Amino acid sequence: MTTQAQLLPGTLDLLILRAVSLGPLHGYGVLLRIQQISAGALLIEQGALYPGLFRLLRQGLLKADWGTSENNRRAKFYELTATGRRRLREETDSWNRLSTAIASALAPQPEEI
Repeated sequence: MTTQAQLLPGTLDLLILRAVSLGPLHGYGVLLRIQQISAGALLIEQGALYPGLFRLLRQGLLKADWGTSENNRRAKFYELTATGRRRLREETDSWNRLSTAIASALAPQPEEI
């Protein structure tokens, strides 16, 4: 049995925004941060991550600047914009409402106990 969870459609953008909200990161750093904050339960493939980063850049939720990575290589570092911070708050609130509702629906009902 695997300990990694499958991403639900639409959650990758939220995870990227959350990872980058903790400080500027290059692409591979975003992968590592998501893995870290999910305690290893979420593994994002690079083939999914980079289109997500570009999509968030186009939407104005992230900004990017070139810099030098910890292994002394040129890398693009991503940061949240003000709009990105606002979207992260909104999406987090929405996700929390949804997950609470689903948990409630899945909880045992008195007649099932």
